[in-house]
Amino acid sequence: MAVMIDPSDIPQVPVTPGKPTSAARITLSHIMSAHDTNLLGTVHGGVVMKLVDDAAGAVAGRHSEGPAVTGAMDEMAFLEPVRVGDLLQVKAQVNWTGKTSMEVGVQVVAERWNEAGRPAKQVASAYLVFVAVDAEGHPRRVPPVLPETAQDRRRWQEAQIRRTHRLARRRAILELRRERAAEGLDD
Repeated sequence: MAVMIDPSDIPQVPVTPGKPTSAARITLSHIMSAHDTNLLGTVHGGVVMKLVDDAAGAVAGRHSEGPAVTGAMDEMAFLEPVRVGDLLQVKAQVNWTGKTSMEVGVQVVAERWNEAGRPAKQVASAYLVFVAVDAEGHPRRVPPVLPETAQDRRRWQEAQIRRTHRLARRRAILELRRERAAEGLDD
């Protein structure tokens, strides 16, 4: 027996127009001071991480046109030490979007204060996942990101790979926990 569905009973999901990657791209600049240093005299990694999160959050909020919260830091790589006096440039853009989440890629470069005229060095990179939220803190839809260049398309594809790995890792961990709980081996 066929079931007839009245089309008016199907909830309508609004179609969100896409936004190009350039619409939310930013560069945050910050001069590192003695207050930012660790015991080794270089800039503390946590200071760099905060700047990365600030820039990524600004991009996520701009792309989603509202509040967005950090859901995960997928990867953070420190490539070179950052020193007092360095001018850090934290460059961020949305690489990929899902229904309510966005991957933001961040590149950190440093202009050395004592190496005028030399090109800036990349000192760190990161990938963060942000979730757009409404006034009650519930996830809300985000516009799709529209890659504009070959580099943007590569970043989108790499973000898909990271997402697939992140979800597979989460499933594997949950399965292991279920198995251990079934065996009475709760930690």
